[in-house]
Amino acid sequence: MSNTSFLKGLIAAGGLAIAMTGGAQAAEPTVVELTQTACQFLESEHGVDHGFKTASKADCETINTQSGGDRLTKSKVLELTPGKHVFRVTNRDVPYALGFWLRGDGVIGRATLPSVSGGGLTTGATMDYEITLKEGEYLYSCPLNPTLDYKIVVKG
Repeated sequence: MSNTSFLKGLIAAGGLAIAMTGGAQAAEPTVVELTQTACQFLESEHGVDHGFKTASKADCETINTQSGGDRLTKSKVLELTPGKHVFRVTNRDVPYALGFWLRGDGVIGRATLPSVSGGGLTTGATMDYEITLKEGEYLYSCPLNPTLDYKIVVKG
């Protein structure tokens, strides 16, 4: 059967729309939910809230100097596939405005991989940060809270 005969048959059977729309469609982004508390992202530390208290960036710098190395070693590495992602970040209870920064790991990663950042995340607020990730290794953190540099590996 020729392509023309096949298409005429589809039209006669009302199947042309199915044949025309059977191709690739834009995929919905994957939503990654992250919750910030004082000096940490909960999901990155396996849901453990360490109960840190902070009134300023300096408090978190002191806390991370004391416990950051051990916490980072035990932290969860997010594994994602390439494509569109929305990082939905919530400031659960930090008493000042926060942000979010996702970027390539290392000098080459920062130069060659996409990044996204933003601020103004007030107490109780949630913001979305959309990005199309390529294969590679990334870090994410909040420079205003500040948190540790948590790792994401994107492979597909």
